[in-house]
Amino acid sequence: MAIASPSPSISPSPSQISPHPTPLRPSGNQRHNLLELWHLLSLDAATVAALWTWFIASTCHISLPTAGTAAIFLAVWMLYAADRLLDARQLSINPLHTAGLEARHLFHHRHANVFLTGIALGAIALGALLRHLLLHALELYAILGVLLFVWLFLVHVHSSHHRLPKEIAVGVFFPAATFIPTVARFPQLRFEMLPHAAILAAVCSLNCLFIHAWEHPEARPAAHWSTRYATRHLIPLTIATTIAGVALAIIDRHTALWPLSLAASLGAFNYLALHHAHRRISRVTLRAAADLALLTPLLFMAWSIR
Repeated sequence: MAIASPSPSISPSPSQISPHPTPLRPSGNQRHNLLELWHLLSLDAATVAALWTWFIASTCHISLPTAGTAAIFLAVWMLYAADRLLDARQLSINPLHTAGLEARHLFHHRHANVFLTGIALGAIALGALLRHLLLHALELYAILGVLLFVWLFLVHVHSSHHRLPKEIAVGVFFPAATFIPTVARFPQLRFEMLPHAAILAAVCSLNCLFIHAWEHPEARPAAHWSTRYATRHLIPLTIATTIAGVALAIIDRHTALWPLSLAASLGAFNYLALHHAHRRISRVTLRAAADLALLTPLLFMAWSIR
């Protein structure tokens, strides 16, 4: 999950677009720094999910078992690794067919056996960890899993043009997964936490929208209409999300929940800063930085564990 012009439109002028973009090369000799490896190994989204799961529960003074946090980390890692392997499956037929693929896809394809082994071992470990989750949490995850499977089927198998776009799907599934352990323990909090979940959902969608905008600066008529609209108005949407998060934190300042929306709004603000500097950052580093921008709960760690 990633996470610069002052203009509301993020699309560069034709003079800013290179007519001969540099193609991706499936080279195995390129060296990567730790931040890039964090992304290429699919650890970024899993880290963000585990941190936010812990942060949400901690804010509500819930002490989650380590097994619960580890389970969400493993589940998200397996999902993202499998998704990237599926995206790169075209390379098994034609190794030169890299159209639409990014460095993360090429990396997963090069090390497919390692990732497949990791997914298999992760599934075994996840099965053992699930025994430590509440039954109600498992029921909610089962519902979410079915919906996610249907969406992935539409993306990778059916290829429907009417499917839920990735930006909205991530905005739905990711926050839902992180709030489930807390809501399962205190169902009475679900309505009180809903506005905070909505802010996080908006920020998660912005994460995907900024990545899409950075990686596809040219016009993309094949993109879902909602994606095209959102990327044309990305800066105002991000500013509005940031303000909404801060406003909700102020409104709920006398409750324990105020750090949730404030941490999310700080993540949205981080995207504005990244967008301003994105042309000076390599694509892989920028992709990793986009998820790094969502680690804002770390700023509240001292407050949350006191």
